[in-house]
Amino acid sequence: MDAARLPGTSGPEQIVAHVDMDCFYAACEQRREPALRGEPLVVGMGYENGATHGAVATASYEARAYGVESAMAISEALERLPRKVDAVDDPALDVEDAGFYRPVEMDFYESVAADVRDILHAEADVVREVSIDEAYLDVTEQVSWETVESWAQDLKDTIESEVGVAASVGVAPTMSAAKVASDRDKPDGLIVVEPGAVREFFDDLPVEDVHGVGPVTARELASLDIETAGDLAAADPELLAERFGERGREIRRYARGEDERSVTPKGDPKSLSRESAFTEATAEMEAKCRQVRTLADAVADRAQRKGARYQTIGIKVVTPPFDVNTRARSLPGPVEEPDLVRRVALDLLGEFDDDPVRKVGVRVSNLDFSAGEQANLDGFGGGSGTEETTDSSVADNSSETAKEQDEEGQVGLGTFGESEAAGDTMDEDGGLADTHISLPPGQTTLADF
Repeated sequence: MDAARLPGTSGPEQIVAHVDMDCFYAACEQRREPALRGEPLVVGMGYENGATHGAVATASYEARAYGVESAMAISEALERLPRKVDAVDDPALDVEDAGFYRPVEMDFYESVAADVRDILHAEADVVREVSIDEAYLDVTEQVSWETVESWAQDLKDTIESEVGVAASVGVAPTMSAAKVASDRDKPDGLIVVEPGAVREFFDDLPVEDVHGVGPVTARELASLDIETAGDLAAADPELLAERFGERGREIRRYARGEDERSVTPKGDPKSLSRESAFTEATAEMEAKCRQVRTLADAVADRAQRKGARYQTIGIKVVTPPFDVNTRARSLPGPVEEPDLVRRVALDLLGEFDDDPVRKVGVRVSNLDFSAGEQANLDGFGGGSGTEETTDSSVADNSSETAKEQDEEGQVGLGTFGESEAAGDTMDEDGGLADTHISLPPGQTTLADF
């Protein structure tokens, strides 16, 4: 008999469930207002009732049928889906082709998410929360492959009956396959992929469905005549490595159903970040600097409260239409210098002086939580150090991860530069206290959704 496998360790018999809440922000609003169920519903960040500014955080499936998409400007969403309250008073608008709009209320969503988390932790020994509405569970010790489907259905039923929101669940022997499975049958779906069926499950999927492959990488792969997961699985690993670096080998392994990661509870974060969007793209440098100063102070404050020193300071700049550029500077060693975070971030921002910008972010990484002396920064004036540059013209998926919406179409807010596919997402400690920061007028925080 094989020795019992410890929870949180990988192995061929590992049973992983990926739980993803469907249209979570919209589902929370529908739970609060049951009359909204089945209606076109848009949840806007930076949106106020009756206003036209802000951006779409998420949209119900009914709203998506009208072409409303996450990250779309509210003004554009209103052109496709007028507010029902406006349609009632305007004979030129059809009430039947109108919907409801609600502003983001993060405190409420977090309270609902906490109820879901309680259920997940009661159902599995090992839970890895990767966002407010998404988690991996190792249930190897709770169920078998023969019983896991009924277990997953019971889990879905419990979440819906006790919390009032729907979840899609994917079960597979690896984390990456479980995530893809949960995305394949939305909303309110359930797919179980047993160990011997993983390659067959992947073969005919579009290549962008492979965990870690987003729009930019998918286009690059298409130029190599790689359009399905099966194509990617059969591709020459050396060619992929030449084109994408080690990331190319990694996504090929995922396409082949190979993933040695295990579900482990999150420890210390690898990096901390904040990002926020302008209601409209702006080229005004003072507005961009004001935003970056605010974000830099928030990131430095959070690092201080976590007892983290940092060796790398970086920014993210999103320019129209949705081009993501990241810049970073490495220091001689780990430090805790809030003024330096601000100074380096502003210096890096200078490259985008004349560019219209939709969103900016600040990140500190290479974190050190150990007690020790701070690095000597003599001679480091903020303008020297090791530079790291990534932009959308580079096929490396590290920049792409920053700009992609999640597969659910809900804007992933508050992480950039490090792929969850590598086993760690950034800035996810579940701390609600850091959700909201004070930003200049006319701008909306996108941090930590």
